[in-house]
Amino acid sequence: MDRGCVLLVEDDQRLAHGLRLALEHQGYRVNIAHNGEEGLAVAVRERPDLVVLDLRLPDLDGLEVCRRLRERTYVPIMIMTGAAVEEQDKVVGLRFGADDYMVKPFGTAEFLARVEALLRRASTYTRAVDRELRVGELHIDREAYTVKLRDTGVDLTPKEFELLVALAEYPGRVRTRDYLLERVWGYSHEIRTRTLDMHIRRLREKLEEDPAEPRLIQTVIGVGYKLAA
Repeated sequence: MDRGCVLLVEDDQRLAHGLRLALEHQGYRVNIAHNGEEGLAVAVRERPDLVVLDLRLPDLDGLEVCRRLRERTYVPIMIMTGAAVEEQDKVVGLRFGADDYMVKPFGTAEFLARVEALLRRASTYTRAVDRELRVGELHIDREAYTVKLRDTGVDLTPKEFELLVALAEYPGRVRTRDYLLERVWGYSHEIRTRTLDMHIRRLREKLEEDPAEPRLIQTVIGVGYKLAA
């Protein structure tokens, strides 16, 4: 059974080989790149369903690879870090558009579970029945990845776009913080909580007439957020 294509960008050949065997055993097709430049080239050429990216690469830094990938594609990205890597690097990776991260060393079972979760969310998002969402003067086109407010285009990052869609699917209804964390990022780590707050703030800056007094994206204290119907 073909479960999709995973691109591993990892300079540790032993680790890359082990992850490849584990993924192939689960039915995934796997491509491997051992440096950042090669990883970018393979990603553009092969269009994988998921990229697993080490942050410490010998030529092009993994953070830069993540940033460039996110400029070109909405492919899910999982970054891998060593235990000694500063938390700031993880935060930057998430801000650059990574969808999840794992700290080495990690167990194969957890790795495969996270791969499956990322691909499942991406597949659900792609297969969404309604291409367009309209909430008042807000118009979202899921397939074109575009947002317009009062017929004016709004430039959003991939994560901002996914978060807005998660709210717009249920206008007027509260979406809990846990729901949004799971829907957009997958795991409710503390770092994700801070990231959610940051993305809500940025959405308000781009969509609200007065971000300090938001009328469109409303906070429900102690619960989560809702998009005004």
